[in-house]
Parts: sequence; C-alpha cells; structure tokens
Amino acid sequence: MTLVRWDPYWNRAPLSGLNAVQRQVNRIFDEFFNREESEAPATWMPRVDFIESGDKFELTVELPGLDKDDVKLEMQNDILTISGEKQQTTDKKERNLYLCERVYGSFRRSFQFTSQVEAVKIDAQFRNGLLVVTVPKAEVAKPKQIDIKVH
Repeated sequence: MTLVRWDPYWNRAPLSGLNAVQRQVNRIFDEFFNREESEAPATWMPRVDFIESGDKFELTVELPGLDKDDVKLEMQNDILTISGEKQQTTDKKERNLYLCERVYGSFRRSFQFTSQVEAVKIDAQFRNGLLVVTVPKAEVAKPKQIDIKVH
C-alpha cells in the first residue's frame, strides 16, 4: 500500500513550465524528509494559553499522551521553562507504519514574566493531558486601588 500526500493548492494549478519543475522539486524533498522523520525523533512544541489576571498568571499547556513524570518545570530569573519528552511507543520492527501524523521527541518552552512573581508559590496541576501552571504575582506587582480624597 502506498499513501500519497494530496496538496489541494498544487493539484489545482496547471502542470506547465516552472510550476511543473517546482512541483517535482517539492515532491523529491517531501519524500526525502518524510523518510527521515520516520527514522529520527522530531521536535515539537505543545500549544499554550498564557493568561494574566489581576493577581496571577495562568498557563495551560496541552500535553497529550504524557504523564506528569515526563514534564519538568523550572523557574529562574523570572523565566518559567516547561520541558519534557514524548516517546513513541510502537515497535517499528513488528509492524508496517503506513502513516504517522503524531509528533514525538523533546520539547522546551520558556516564558518571561513582565511583573515580579512569587516563585515559591507556583502551583502546577496535571490532568487529562493538560498542565495548568498558576504563577501568583508578588505584592509589589499587584494592582493597587488608591482612594481619592475630597478637600
């Protein structure tokens, strides 16, 4: 069985001149690099939502297929770094791999905070493939309301 990648943009264009040459070159490179990807682990970046509220920052990281032991959190100089590795579980010798769209390998995401934070009070919860990291702001960074006096 041979799977062929279909690209709707290229398949609509006429096969003439420079367009035909470009398609051939792209096909050659796609075949070469797709073969390499199946033999070596890829680098990937999990998706992150970074939210700031009045007194805290909250990061929600999508980590499907990982356990909490696969993830590492570090805070240094107001930079939070989330790193880990997603390992491929199938044994390639026993099966024929026809299509592999999931990405495996190590990842590293770093986020610098613009406000001072309480590093010792960082809370991280991991459930159902989602890592939620709550980073409280330091007292000096929290917004303060100032009363206006009338004379």
